[in-house]
Amino acid sequence: MPNGSLPATVDGFPIGGPAQVFSLKPGSPRKPTIARGEGIYIWDTSGRRYIDVSSGPVAFNLGYGNPRVIAAMKAQLDAAAFAHPSQFESQANIDLAGLIAKHAGPGLERVWFCSGGSEAVEGAIKFARQHAVATGQTKRWKVLSRMPAYHGNTLGALALTGDQGAHDLFGPMMRLMPKVPTPVTYRLPPNHTAESWARHCAAELERAIVTEGADSVLAFILEPVGGLATGALVSPDVYLEHVREICTRHGVLLIFDEVITGAGRTGAFLAADHTPKARPDLVVMAKGLSGGYIPLGAVLAPAHMVAAVASMGGFMHGHTYQANPLACAVGVAAVSETIERDLIGNARHMGEILKSRLQKLADQSAIIGDVRGKGLLFALELVASKSAKTAIPTETPAPAAFITHALEHGLSVYSRRTNRGADGDWVMIAPALIVTEDEIDMIVAGLEKTVRDYQAALTRAGVKLG
Repeated sequence: MPNGSLPATVDGFPIGGPAQVFSLKPGSPRKPTIARGEGIYIWDTSGRRYIDVSSGPVAFNLGYGNPRVIAAMKAQLDAAAFAHPSQFESQANIDLAGLIAKHAGPGLERVWFCSGGSEAVEGAIKFARQHAVATGQTKRWKVLSRMPAYHGNTLGALALTGDQGAHDLFGPMMRLMPKVPTPVTYRLPPNHTAESWARHCAAELERAIVTEGADSVLAFILEPVGGLATGALVSPDVYLEHVREICTRHGVLLIFDEVITGAGRTGAFLAADHTPKARPDLVVMAKGLSGGYIPLGAVLAPAHMVAAVASMGGFMHGHTYQANPLACAVGVAAVSETIERDLIGNARHMGEILKSRLQKLADQSAIIGDVRGKGLLFALELVASKSAKTAIPTETPAPAAFITHALEHGLSVYSRRTNRGADGDWVMIAPALIVTEDEIDMIVAGLEKTVRDYQAALTRAGVKLG
């Protein structure tokens, strides 16, 4: 090897590729390079057009090229792109906090801003802990969560995330929090209906609180509609109401992770609005809060809790880009656009149309076992057997292969294999809130071709279907 040169590969991984690419595995195909976007469409550098079926990772709620958001970003850049809240207030921060509090409703009057969902989750649990200390509940520190669940990839958020594969890899680096079962609705345990399992899961929460010691449990965090771990699983109302009652009775804070669902995605400003009898104590938001245009997350809290934390010297937590005026200005434009154009109403209406189209597709398919979700947040569960609800064999790269076939038919989709396949494979169908009925028809037509091709590929690979 010439002096100073590098090998072409190391353990099968290419060395000579672009410096910014972290190869996931040997032979991973390169993705198309984006050139531009408009509405729900993306063009790559070859001129090919794709429909963004999943709003990226369920983040780009307003679609590409929104003039109001772009104008707000440019105006704030011209004014002041940065200000740290330890040194200055910014009008963008003030305006966005007021706008969110107005639409989040009573009990969520204060807002703390950060750069994304994982940061927001970490901020929420740290705030909850500081509130407990400020109010003399110093023994409370445990945060219960569900298995499976997803709450982020930073170590604190990952300790709450219910994913055994992630725990096996990163567990030695963090303090894992106790887990309780998730009220799944598709693969139910024997002798259970969806409602009976939901009630059982709520009862298991109470059992865990008692077992851990109620005076040591700080909070319980859940996704009202699931994201990266459960593929748009909608927690039943009976479950959420029972959970609210249990948490109240034991003095445990209830945190809703609305990183994906917040800002209109489910057909309400917050998914919490669908179940008014299960009002959370804290809410975390991100993704659609800025329409996906800039990293932005938030923790929503009651005024009385913030006052208690302030009394002990303030919130002992922060980031360089917290309450960044550029991000907050984008947030004001994105939330205003969502409200004023009634994109939340569009999410409800188009969601019903999308659900019926997806259910029809599932009825005609041998490999779509379940359609679930709410508003414009849906998932298709991919299975080898619909009758037995058998997952696709784990040696088959289900999500990756489906994505490849989708790209061939002009669709950009997001999918995941959960818990190394133990909790199934699914594809997220979550177009931007601006989507029209004609565009839904185009999406479903492309999905029909993708499902057909993927099913044929499974058959060629020797997977028994049916």
